[in-house]
Amino acid sequence: MMKSQNDLYYLTRMYERILDEVDVGIHAVDETGKTIIYNKKMMQMESMDLHDVIDKNLLDVFMFKDDQSSTLVKALHEGKITRNVKQTYFNNKGHEITTINNTIPIYTAEKLEGAVEIANDVTKLERLIKGNMNKGSTKYTFDKIIGKSPAIKEVIEAAKRATRTSSYVLIVGDTGTGKELFSQSIHNGSARLSGPFISQNCAALPDNLIESLLFGTKRGAFTGAVDTPGLFEQANGGTLLLDEINSLTLNLQAKLLRVLQEKTIRRIGDTKDTPVDVRVIANMNEDPIDAIAHQRLRKDLYYRLGVVTIFVPPLKDRKEDIPLLVENFIEKYNERFQMNVKGLSEEVKSSFLEYDWHGNVRELEHIIEAAMNIMMDEEYITYSHLPYQYRNKMQLKERMMPLSTVETFLKGNSENTVPLKDQMELFEKTYIEHVLSKHDFNISRAAKSLGLSRQSLQYRMKKLTIETK
Repeated sequence: MMKSQNDLYYLTRMYERILDEVDVGIHAVDETGKTIIYNKKMMQMESMDLHDVIDKNLLDVFMFKDDQSSTLVKALHEGKITRNVKQTYFNNKGHEITTINNTIPIYTAEKLEGAVEIANDVTKLERLIKGNMNKGSTKYTFDKIIGKSPAIKEVIEAAKRATRTSSYVLIVGDTGTGKELFSQSIHNGSARLSGPFISQNCAALPDNLIESLLFGTKRGAFTGAVDTPGLFEQANGGTLLLDEINSLTLNLQAKLLRVLQEKTIRRIGDTKDTPVDVRVIANMNEDPIDAIAHQRLRKDLYYRLGVVTIFVPPLKDRKEDIPLLVENFIEKYNERFQMNVKGLSEEVKSSFLEYDWHGNVRELEHIIEAAMNIMMDEEYITYSHLPYQYRNKMQLKERMMPLSTVETFLKGNSENTVPLKDQMELFEKTYIEHVLSKHDFNISRAAKSLGLSRQSLQYRMKKLTIETK
């Protein structure tokens, strides 16, 4: 059945969309070596734009090392499929790219029409491996953890007790609570102090890269693969921090569990196990029970890691520590910015104690830093110095009716069950009357407080039969 030109257009657009959504690079050339397909992932991997590559000969755009040739050109010349070939080459700006490629010649009626390459980026992996070779310095100890509240003191004491052994530790806490501080402090307070401390965020890389990074690779695992130690081998005799452990797939969690149980690792492509002496500290930003229930964490891995489990409290549960934290951050940025800020205004102090701090200690530090960036010769941080996002959140909170007020309203109107629409209208009318009364029935001020235009408030008043006084 013949397709219309319109059908072919939409079919082509569909194919292009699919190619741009897949998480591998796809690069296809015709029989002359001219690029005909170049998807979005390939652009990201090679830091190139579509117009840099499309309709151009491959060898006019990319440069290859003397001892290597293009796997795409090789497929055109030899007509052979190659699997898992590691290739290092340079883009049009001279930046080095490393990929692992599967390259397939394309035939039509036994005639070679071109070739397609499916590539996985390992440039980031190789940089991380080189970077992790130099890791190991830690700067945090328990005396650097700021706070005197009972909540934080209890956690500090529990973490100090964990320094006496080499058992695995699981640290649970919201983003920004300071899990990294506790991880480094446990390492620096333990007998492994002289050993390496290596940290890896498990959410930062896709699974095919994180597995190589953790366990290493063996020469010959794939074409071009070399002997590379993973993070477990690099951390031997010390501590390995795995941040956001719950972001690993369950399959990779199973492999990690085996390493923790057997205390040996097997590099990708190797046939023998290598013993490792590593203390693993794992961090996560959600309750492990919730993570298990939603299949983001294996139950057996939780039991293995959670020999010692430490829950770091959010800042909203230790607000008495806010003045100490503020003092520390002001001192830090006074030194960094060569300033002489003395503290917070009374208005800001009260505001900080009322705020919920969803970003925790990290959010508090960022607000102090942002405020001091726009200050001139002032000695105190005032409300006007605070970032717009923070002021906007506080104003929204001030406009919200307290839950107790809502509960009182419902108790006073709970004799009969009424349709939700009627109950919502009654509540809206009651609340608007409450705000109007608060502003002496000045419609402009009431509208501003409600976050409405004057016309919108007047419309609601007419609809709900609210009389002005």
